[in-house]
Amino acid sequence: NLTLSPGEILGLLGPNGAGKTTTLHAVLGLLEPTSGTVRVFGASPLRQRLHVLARLNFASVDVDLPTNLTAQECLMVFARLYGLRDPGARVEALVKRLALSVIRTHLIGTLSAGERMRLKLCKALLNDPDLLILDEPTLSLDPYMAQQVRTLLRDIQRQRGMSILYTSHNMQEVETFCDRI
Repeated sequence: NLTLSPGEILGLLGPNGAGKTTTLHAVLGLLEPTSGTVRVFGASPLRQRLHVLARLNFASVDVDLPTNLTAQECLMVFARLYGLRDPGARVEALVKRLALSVIRTHLIGTLSAGERMRLKLCKALLNDPDLLILDEPTLSLDPYMAQQVRTLLRDIQRQRGMSILYTSHNMQEVETFCDRI
């Protein structure tokens, strides 16, 4: 059993092939477990997708954004897909918090790996999720920016009471960032 309490940051730590990403995919409803059940907000992510997906978001170093859009265009597309009432204001606020203003007019395909990851985090925070699922979110960030991102995520998590499911290979990062491993 794996339970994530409201407002908790739970770290999944393990080597390649341990099942961290597979677990996240089951929580996201991207694959059906071979046994057992997955419940997110009391619902099946496979059978009650809209109910579950409306309250969570996801960012991964391995899942890219459309490379032919600018950062701003991409964020606005997702903001509209998420049905935000004032997408421009929400995008602007998060772009500032994640220090992305300088790259907002750049094509995603031209961004560094670290800039792309920060943009993915920005996208994942757009809908103000109750559950944020992060797969190796600091892998491509330099140490300074990784610390900035962890601080920002912790601040947002505390303000909102948001739960975070966080995977990493970095034991020290998980030990300092997560409430439970």
